[in-house]
Amino acid sequence: MKYTSPHGRTIPFDSVPQIMGIINVTPDSFYSGSRVTNNVENIARKMIDEGASILDIGGESTRPGSEPVSTEEELRRVIPAIKAIRTFSNIPISIDTYKSSVAHEAINAGADIINDISGFNFDPEILDVVKDYKAPYILMHIKGTPKDMQKNPFYDDVVREIYDYFSQKLEILKTKGIDQIILDPGIGFGKRYEDNLEIIKNIEKFKEFGLPLLVGHSRKSFIGRLLNKVDPKERLTGTLAVTAYLTLKKVDILRVHDVKENFEVVRVITNLTW
Repeated sequence: MKYTSPHGRTIPFDSVPQIMGIINVTPDSFYSGSRVTNNVENIARKMIDEGASILDIGGESTRPGSEPVSTEEELRRVIPAIKAIRTFSNIPISIDTYKSSVAHEAINAGADIINDISGFNFDPEILDVVKDYKAPYILMHIKGTPKDMQKNPFYDDVVREIYDYFSQKLEILKTKGIDQIILDPGIGFGKRYEDNLEIIKNIEKFKEFGLPLLVGHSRKSFIGRLLNKVDPKERLTGTLAVTAYLTLKKVDILRVHDVKENFEVVRVITNLTW
């Protein structure tokens, strides 16, 4: 299976997990190591050299409790970053936004994939951008908004509820003729500690849709709680353990902060087991 971007770039899915490198052009993302306020070209070059297959550019922090930023500010952050990377690389770029206007401008600037944390709940017009440009679309599950999503979220059966959410959303996307879809269960987005563990343990359930699957687990708080590591800077080892597990489960895209370390884990495991 492979997807094609509006710019003709190919995103292949051949069972070996791809590494998506996180570049947050923000001053307040939860992990300070991912914040890029200058030298985006150098960070991007380093990630590409270390094994990233996709770069994910975000201009608004969606950490728990975060406040939204204006469209103008988000554009001011992400568009120069995308254009800068396009001066030296054709690597597929994902724009991490739920705003239709930001998605539109990002595609025009050279982005390939629209990564919408809201599952088109926050701005339904984003689907018009996806359809018009025939862009691959990352459909993520979230309960609530970044500002309130961690205020007592509750599920009777988190895996079943996310599965049903995907089923309903995919029907809507189908009616709009959108078919280049990547599923993301939304680790940490309106989920309790035990919910995150349950999702990862049962990640194969979401493979039943026959679509590429993305997981963004890197340095998140469930790893911190599991290992008693409050500071995200201390969660690399735990992240790599989850990466190893997800690699064995043949998850298609791993969205991570530390490209080199995660790429090496994937490479070793795939060479031992594929």
